[in-house]
Amino acid sequence: MGGDDKSRTIQVTVTFLEMGAPPAHYPPMPMNRQIALLKARAMPLHYYRYLMDRVGRKWEWVNALRLDDEELAAGLHREDRDVRVLYLDGAPAGFFDIKPHLPQVAELAYFGMMEHAVGQGLGRWFLGAAIEAAWSHHPKRVAVQTCTMDHPAALPLYQKLGFSPVGQKQETIRTMTFEERSASVMR
Repeated sequence: MGGDDKSRTIQVTVTFLEMGAPPAHYPPMPMNRQIALLKARAMPLHYYRYLMDRVGRKWEWVNALRLDDEELAAGLHREDRDVRVLYLDGAPAGFFDIKPHLPQVAELAYFGMMEHAVGQGLGRWFLGAAIEAAWSHHPKRVAVQTCTMDHPAALPLYQKLGFSPVGQKQETIRTMTFEERSASVMR
């Protein structure tokens, strides 16, 4: 079936990063590309799960996929939640999810692109757009975390665009089986 049929546990190092002031400038939008970045309002749960699965499958983004409908809707449909979807040539290509409801912090909870969008010269601009969106909520700081399971360019890109590491911890994650992932995405 192309996926693991057994879940396993993986040790990862999580790096916490913060930015204390908006950048002086943001990366420019790529030229000669058909791209759109749309803010989602009342996103259907199945579409959020689809994005989470397609963007995060390779990186073991499983936490949100494990939530039942009620739990996911309670967080996703908050008035202050900011989810934006990247489209490339008319098709979904990535998303970011900002949780601005922490005290004085806008958390860039998820940020990523689908396989077909990686290597297309969109990453810097897309992350810049996510940072700009996070600062639009007027926090004292913007936070993000990455781990050793994420794309190898994630940590250097966060730092290049102005984030500074503020801590690390070791964590164990349990991957999803093919059946668990399929059941989650099909809800």
